[in-house]
Amino acid sequence: MKKSFLATVFFIALLLCSVDASAQKFSDIDKSPHDISYFKAKRNAPPVIKVVYGRPQKKGRSIFGNLVPYSKVWRTGANEATEVTFFQDVKLGEKEIKAGTYSLFTIPGKKSWTIILNSDTDIWGSYYYDEDKDVARLDVPVKNIDTVEYFSIAFKKETDGTNMVLAWDNISVAVPFSF
Repeated sequence: MKKSFLATVFFIALLLCSVDASAQKFSDIDKSPHDISYFKAKRNAPPVIKVVYGRPQKKGRSIFGNLVPYSKVWRTGANEATEVTFFQDVKLGEKEIKAGTYSLFTIPGKKSWTIILNSDTDIWGSYYYDEDKDVARLDVPVKNIDTVEYFSIAFKKETDGTNMVLAWDNISVAVPFSF
């Protein structure tokens, strides 16, 4: 019994000595935290669409045509490219989209935006955007709204599907999905 006790004490001492005494350093909170938005046909139904995106802040800046240039591909949020997961086949406008995960890019314009679903995922920003991997494109009109401080994505149920509404600053666009 004495040997067993000594072996246990030795083992515990060894474990305590091997633990790193310095505290783990974590980075500060992201200035553009990520968020998730879901579309469900009914409250308790499984999701049809899920969007994961970075939420940059306006912070008094001029956004579209300045921070986010017109006529250039935008990652549609901050940091990593926004990703959309469809849990069933859907239509973007008239284009059929298979269930799966896609990157969402946009090309903002003054009067309309080009919405782009791309098969490349897990990419940073739009730096590695490859037009050859586009699955669908659709132009949608711009709507002027009251100022939105954080870039936001929400869903608005429609008769035959949903509109995924993108809003920031004083601009919004509605992206129509049907199923």
